Parts: sequence; C-alpha cells; structure tokens
Amino acid sequence: MKIYTLKAKQNLPISTEEAWDFLVNPKNLKIITPDYMGFEILSGDERIMYSGQIIQYIVTPIAGIKNKWVTEITHIKDKEYFVDEQRFGPYTLWHHTHFIKEIPNGIEMEDVIHYKIPFGIIGQCIHPLIIRPKLKEIFEYRKKKLIELFGSIDTETTHQIIFT
Repeated sequence: MKIYTLKAKQNLPISTEEAWDFLVNPKNLKIITPDYMGFEILSGDERIMYSGQIIQYIVTPIAGIKNKWVTEITHIKDKEYFVDEQRFGPYTLWHHTHFIKEIPNGIEMEDVIHYKIPFGIIGQCIHPLIIRPKLKEIFEYRKKKLIELFGSIDTETTHQIIFT
C-alpha cells in the first residue's frame, strides 16, 4: 500500500488574518481551482469552516469525468491550520492539512497532503503519468491565482511543490 505525500509552500505579503479569512471561506475554493475542472460546490459553503463541516462538490479533473467529492473539516486551530479529509471521492485516502504562519513581510502557507490512489498497482503506475502532474498543475494554478489576488514576496522559497 503506497501512500504519497505532496507538500507545497507559498509566501504571500498579507496578514495572518487576511490569509485565514480567505482560506476558511469554502466559496474561495472555486477561485483557486482551474476553470477546466468544473469545480462546483453542492453544499456546505453556507458558513466559514468549522470542525465537523461537510462540504460536497463536483470536480472534473481528467477527461471530462465528473467526480462527486465529499470532504469533512476535521480539525481547526484558529489562524494556524485546518484539516480536510475526503469522505467520498476519487482517492482511497486524502488528508490535507493547510498551515499558515507569520513570516517577515507576510505569511507562509503550507499544504501537506497524504493521499492513496485506488486500483492497486495500476494506480501506482498511472500516478507519475497522470495524477502527480495533474496535482502539480493544480497547485501551480493556485500559486498564480493567489499572487494575482495578494501579490508576492520575492524570496527563494516563495513557492515549492515537493512529492514523496
């Protein structure tokens, strides 16, 4: 059983409060998701995120195949992190922790995602060909959108995506 990890970091020239307010509003997920993915929230975006919240949405990541995805917000520490876990969807496991911390001139956002792909060895074979590149593309898009919205901090570690 192979569990993959994706880590992404991005520095933004905004306050912790501004970052937190943006991240905990489920409606903002659509803003930072590529348009071609047809992201549509079905329910759960009526309030800012809270522990136990269920969010249901449709996403079309590959070849026009629609997927219903249901996540639960399982943990929140105000202005520090929150965790969303897939309850139903395309992955066998999806555990995504969103961290923010204050740094000089802004904040560092860090995402740590642990995920498992279905279909055993077949899933492991398609991971480097389809899934990893697609996830990288999604996080690159998000980076660009966040820079459009908030600007950028010019440092060597402004943005990193690491898969293990």
